[in-house]
Amino acid sequence: MTNLHTPPYIVNIGPQHPSTHGVFRLRVTLDGERIIDAEMILGYLHRSMEKLAEERTFTQNIPFTDRMDYLAAMTGNLAYCLAAEKLAGVEVPERGSYLRVIFAELQRIASHCMANGTFVNDCGAWQTPLMYMFREREKILDLFEMTCGARLTTNYMRIGGVAFDVPDEWYPAIDALMTEMPDRISEYESMLLDNEILLARSRDVGVLKPDVAINAAASGPLLRGCGIAWDIRKADPYSLYDRFDFDIPVGHNGDCFDRFIVRLEEMRQSVSIIKQALADLPAGPVSTPVPLALKPEPGEAYVRIESPKGELGFYLVSDGGPAPYRFHVRSPSYINLSVLKELTVGLTLSDAIVILGSLDINVGEIDR
Repeated sequence: MTNLHTPPYIVNIGPQHPSTHGVFRLRVTLDGERIIDAEMILGYLHRSMEKLAEERTFTQNIPFTDRMDYLAAMTGNLAYCLAAEKLAGVEVPERGSYLRVIFAELQRIASHCMANGTFVNDCGAWQTPLMYMFREREKILDLFEMTCGARLTTNYMRIGGVAFDVPDEWYPAIDALMTEMPDRISEYESMLLDNEILLARSRDVGVLKPDVAINAAASGPLLRGCGIAWDIRKADPYSLYDRFDFDIPVGHNGDCFDRFIVRLEEMRQSVSIIKQALADLPAGPVSTPVPLALKPEPGEAYVRIESPKGELGFYLVSDGGPAPYRFHVRSPSYINLSVLKELTVGLTLSDAIVILGSLDINVGEIDR
C-alpha cells in the first residue's frame, strides 16, 4: 500500500502578501493542509517612533500618533494628549472634551467599517458589503476634512483640547449621517448575517477561549467577542464617557463571526454616544492654551483608552524638559496578535487568513 503521508513543509505568507494587513509575515508549518505551527515575524515597518519622540517637543509628537493606527488617527491623538495632559496637569474645556468624544466615536465607526468590510473580503464573499461600508466611512472622512482639513492622518487633537472648533456646515452633515447610520448598519446585517459564505468561513473558526484571552491581555472586540464585557470607556472612564449611556456588546463563542458581530453592534453604540454628545454639546472654548514648548514637571503618567482595536495606552516620563524623557505605547494590535498561533494551529491555511482578518491588526502601531 502506498504511503501518502508527506513531511511537514513551511509556507511564508508575506511580508508583501495581499492577504496580510500591513507589512507582516506569517511563517506557517503545514502537514498537508493543516497548520501545525505558526510564527509571527514583525519589524518590516519599524520606524523607531518611540525613540524619535524623545527628541521632539510634546506638541510636535502629536502627528506621530496619527501614523501608528492610521485607520484610527483620532483615537491615537486622543490617548497621547490625555497622557500629556495628565503629566502636565492641563484641564480641557467641556466643549473640547465633547468634541473629542464625538470625533473618537466617528473614528470608531470608520475603523469598524474598514475592519468588517475587509474581513468579508478575506472570507471570500463578494465586494458589495465592502463598498457599502466604505460609503459611510467616506462620509465620516468628509466630516474630518470639514473640521481640520485632513481625512486620514488628522492631527486634530491638541494638548488642552482640539485644534479647531467645528464649522457651521458640519452640523447638518453629521445630523444627516447619524440619522441614516442605523438603517445602514441594518442593511449590512441583512446582506451578511445569513450569507452562506461568511457563515461557513467564520463560524467556529478561530475560537478564542476567555481564559486564553485574559492571560494574553487581549482587549477590544477580540476580548468582547468571547463574552467578556470589558470596555475602558466604562471600566476606567475618560473624556466625560461616564456621562453617556451605552451598552457593551459581547459575543458568545469567541469565533471570527462573533468578532464581526461585536464590531457591527459597537457601531450602533457609537451612533448613540454621538447623538447624546451632540444634544448636550456646550458652548465655550475648545482648548486650554498651553506653551508651545510645554515643560511638565518631572514625573510620569500612563493613560489608556478604548481604541477601535482595544486598549491603547501611552506612558510618558518628563525630566522637566520640553521633550519626553520616555515615550512608550501599549499597542492593542501587538498584544492581540499574540494569540494568532493559538487560534490557527490545527486549522487550514485559508482559515488563517480569515482569523488574521478578524483580529483587525494594524502593523503601523505594531512596528513603532
